[in-house]
Amino acid sequence: MSRLRFRSIFISDIHLGTVDCKSAYLMDFLRHTEAQQLYLVGDIIDLEALEKRPYWPVEHGAVLAEFLAIAARGTQVTYIPGNHDAPMRGLCGQKIGAIDVRLNAIHHTADGRRFRVCHGDEFDQSGIGKPWLIHLGEDAYRLLCWINRRFNAWRKYFKLPYLPLSIITKSRIGRALNYIRQYEQLAADAAREAGVDGLICGHIHFGSMREVDGVLYLNDGDWVEHCTALVEHFDGTLELIHWSERRGSLARTSRSEFVPLPAAAMALAGLDLGALIAQQNESNFAAHGSEKAAA
Repeated sequence: MSRLRFRSIFISDIHLGTVDCKSAYLMDFLRHTEAQQLYLVGDIIDLEALEKRPYWPVEHGAVLAEFLAIAARGTQVTYIPGNHDAPMRGLCGQKIGAIDVRLNAIHHTADGRRFRVCHGDEFDQSGIGKPWLIHLGEDAYRLLCWINRRFNAWRKYFKLPYLPLSIITKSRIGRALNYIRQYEQLAADAAREAGVDGLICGHIHFGSMREVDGVLYLNDGDWVEHCTALVEHFDGTLELIHWSERRGSLARTSRSEFVPLPAAAMALAGLDLGALIAQQNESNFAAHGSEKAAA
């Protein structure tokens, strides 16, 4: 498979150092894509989990090495630490190899839109509660992740594609969805106050693309439960994609159109839409060629 080329890629909530990290899918994604700019939007390494239980398979070290290699090849890599790798915020303004460490960033898309990029834990206010897992119960959430691992190990044995069981459950818990909607509202309000077109974040492990009162809320998801990334094409179109044995296009937005996330898409990301991504990538080559010619 040839590499898919994008202008920008946003990924977050990898949680290296935990057993639930889907490092194999992430490495496959990184080795089959390339971009001018890569944003690592927090919770890349789960330092909290490592303090409780040392867990570091060789595959997790390979992910970090790949990030450094991507930066060394010329991609502009920006690392914005989250709450699970918060000690790394002390390095903001410095570099790790060729990787810039920032508290947040403003991203300018090819079609002229401006987005604030941050991890998003600042919108997890005490007034609306903790992340959705608190509503479910931390022990129950860990059990759910365990069931998700076992369930997908069984599916892999029978050569069936990955299915995010935990996302299906999350999508059906009323209080969890209520928390997510309130979180999205706070994030959109912050973007509006900042005078930008929208906000790109992670944190809550629920990839989404919504217009909230005229402001775009974009969540790039995670690589623990759902394996999603936000990508920008060379014409400025932003697209939320799922990546496992099969690739799915979940939602997209540009200045001229907005294709929202269907209600069932996050639970049924096994849709085989890799061909659609390839077709859109071909149009990106044309846009990229025009961009280079203009330069």
